[in-house]
Amino acid sequence: MCGIVGLFLKNRSLEPQLGGWLRDMLIGMTDRGPDSSGLAIYSSSAGEGRVKFTLSHHDRGYPWQALAIDLADALGATATIMSRANHAVVVTDGPEPEVDLWLRRNHPEVRIVAIGQRMEIFKDIGLPIEVSDRFGIAGMSGSHGIGHTRMATESAVTTEHAHPFNAGDDICLVHNGSLSNHNELRRWLRRRGMNFETDNDSEVAARYFAYRMSEGATLGEALEAGLSDLDGFYTFTVGTRDGFAVIRDGIAAKPAVLAETDDWVAMASEYRSLAHLPGVDGAVVWEPKPERVYTWHLENAA
Repeated sequence: MCGIVGLFLKNRSLEPQLGGWLRDMLIGMTDRGPDSSGLAIYSSSAGEGRVKFTLSHHDRGYPWQALAIDLADALGATATIMSRANHAVVVTDGPEPEVDLWLRRNHPEVRIVAIGQRMEIFKDIGLPIEVSDRFGIAGMSGSHGIGHTRMATESAVTTEHAHPFNAGDDICLVHNGSLSNHNELRRWLRRRGMNFETDNDSEVAARYFAYRMSEGATLGEALEAGLSDLDGFYTFTVGTRDGFAVIRDGIAAKPAVLAETDDWVAMASEYRSLAHLPGVDGAVVWEPKPERVYTWHLENAA
């Protein structure tokens, strides 16, 4: 049993409220997962020719600024860094593959949590209120975000195994459920060049959808393909640079509820995480149907 939430703002003037609303939504799911928590926020763009790397280290005193200087010197690039607790967001104009390889070779003690133009991921061991406040989530602005609080059932309780899972530029996923064929799919994806950071079944789902999209599928098409290829029980919420999606398996054993107004779309494992949202009394509220893909997209997302 885990708790997942997502919030997509159709009214862009509300973006300064995103972090605070998401924080409260995730806190509402606390008793569904006491082990670890995390949130992905889609905020301002890194800028043309630049990319964001969210990094983590177990030590809150890690010398992030020195890492940014070393990276810029080694690659002849610019690099700015902002730290939040034991995470940091590096924005650089160094080529993404080169930056990724340099980090893995020269700073193996640092974990790459997320890569993208707009997405930043913050996750750690602890309850939603602890993790959210550790990273200052309430003060973050953005267009959409997803979150997760975990009750571990099949892999270790670590920061690395916490959700959301990033699996491609600005693509991330949160999952309530379990997959029965994740080992088979992991081998299948590895043969197609996909690498894995953990043994978590949810990471397999994230990388599966990223692979389908790398082949040219839209977000909706990738999720529809997963209905045939992913065995198990699941509710997924997926974020991309300009989109937000929800899907449940054919049995729909894992709970989910959606609500929509003219200003926003929200989802959660239970309605109590939506009850505080402004305007929810006038929202259209429904339970997502099994095997149906629900998607929303931003216009002109940079």
